[in-house]
Order: sequence, then C-alpha cells, then structure tokens
Amino acid sequence: MKRIRRNPMSKVTFQFSSLIVLFSMTMVCTSVFAVQIVGHRGASYDAPENTLASVQLAWKQDADAAEVDVYLTKDRKIVVIHDETTKRTGGIELKVNETEADILRRLDVGRYKDEKYTGEKIPFLKEIIETIPPGKELFIEIKCKQEILPYLKKLIESCGKTSQIVIIAFELDTITAAERMMPQIPTYWLKGTEKKEETDEYIAHSTDLIEVALAGRLDGLDVNYHGVTREFAEAVKAAGLELHVWTVNDLDIARRLVDFGVDGITTDRPGWLKRHLNQSGN
Repeated sequence: MKRIRRNPMSKVTFQFSSLIVLFSMTMVCTSVFAVQIVGHRGASYDAPENTLASVQLAWKQDADAAEVDVYLTKDRKIVVIHDETTKRTGGIELKVNETEADILRRLDVGRYKDEKYTGEKIPFLKEIIETIPPGKELFIEIKCKQEILPYLKKLIESCGKTSQIVIIAFELDTITAAERMMPQIPTYWLKGTEKKEETDEYIAHSTDLIEVALAGRLDGLDVNYHGVTREFAEAVKAAGLELHVWTVNDLDIARRLVDFGVDGITTDRPGWLKRHLNQSGN
C-alpha cells in the first residue's frame, strides 16, 4: 500500500483554549512547514552537483529533501550523475551506460567546481541513500529509461529507507512503470515549460497534465516554475496531487509560488532559500 504523503499546505484546524497558543502554532506551521525545500543535485550552488559532498552539504543546510539524478552503468550499477556523458563534470568523454562503474568512479567530478572538492567521485546511489537523515527525503530522478527500474526497486527495498524516497522522471512511460513496479513509493512526473515560438514567452502549464498524471496513478507533478499560475496550482491541488516546482533561486519568485500553494520548491541554494522564506514568514 502506498504511504500517505505529507501535504505541507493542507490546513488542519486545532482547538485550543488559549488564543496565544493557537497563534504561535499557526506561525510555526506557516513559516517552517509551509513548503518543502529540495536541494537540486544537493546544494549545487556551493558544491559540485550530484556528489556526496553536495548532498551532505544540503543536509547540513537543513534542506527538507535532496534531489539527485541516476543512470544505469554498463555493468548494471546505479550511479549518480546528470549528463549521459562524463565530459562536463569529469573532463573526459565517457558515456555512462556504455562504461563500467569502476572506470567511471576513477574520474574526479569535484575539481571543476572548486579545488577544495578535488577527489570527489561519481557516487553510487546506495551511498547517497545512506546519508538521508531521519525526517528528510531523497528525490531520485531517473535520467535513463525503464531498464533501470528492477535494479532501483531492489536497491530501495534493501536500503531500509523506503519511506524517505520519491521517484521523479520526465519520460512518462518510465515514471508510470515505476509507479506500477513500486506502488508504495511516491512518483512525480517532471515537466518543463513550453515557449511561444514567435515571442519566446513562457506558456502556462495546461491542466491536461493533471489528467495524464491521474490516469497514470501518479502522486504528483514536478514542473518548471515558469509555467505555474495560481489557477494551475489550485487545479493540481484540487485533484489531490502534490505540486513541486523547479529550479527556483529567486526569493520573490519563491514567495509567489508559496502563495500559490505549491508543496515543494527545488533550488540550488536550499539553506539560503529556506532561511529567507522563514524570515519573511513564508
């Protein structure tokens, strides 16, 4: 049975004899629990993305969750990396799905960010899962196709942290297959924002996305923030789905999205964003 997801924006009415207690509890819930702050590829503004250093820094910055990207290697190991090759972060062009894990892990994927991160390796997903603190979550973005799912299922079931895992993916067939194979794990469909060809303006997300997610028995949508309107957010919530947005590094935009009622905001700067939202009462 699928676990019940925390809905940070749901309103619960408490009966207290003291108005002061009611007010203080409301302020705490609003400022601290109103929205889940997810570290994009860890705390990737400060540390090399998708590394142990970046994820551990996200936890240190009190992110509510961290997000990482995964591929399946040639020898069927699940590694954490965003691109299909190692060129951008590792300096050498190796295709992840055509290379064995031990070869991939010889690369330095920290030095490109800062000399102090020299020696960071491409981590196994298992290593990242082991870092999840109590009360936090890990968003696992599948960058490849469905061939990874049996291996991912086996890993999640053996890790002892099943209740702290969320699976996300852009490819609809992959995320719906993940839902069928691991119904106890929340699954969110990732979606970018389209633009008008003639003006390059962003187009608001269509509520058709809601119908697709419901048809696939998914738990939510994880969409690019540019296309999110209040009407779209309200429609997603009314359908009983979670709504997460990415990638937000601007405080005013984050405040607007919180006001719209989103459940989670993915950011490169989780500590900074969480601190400023709490200070502003959002």
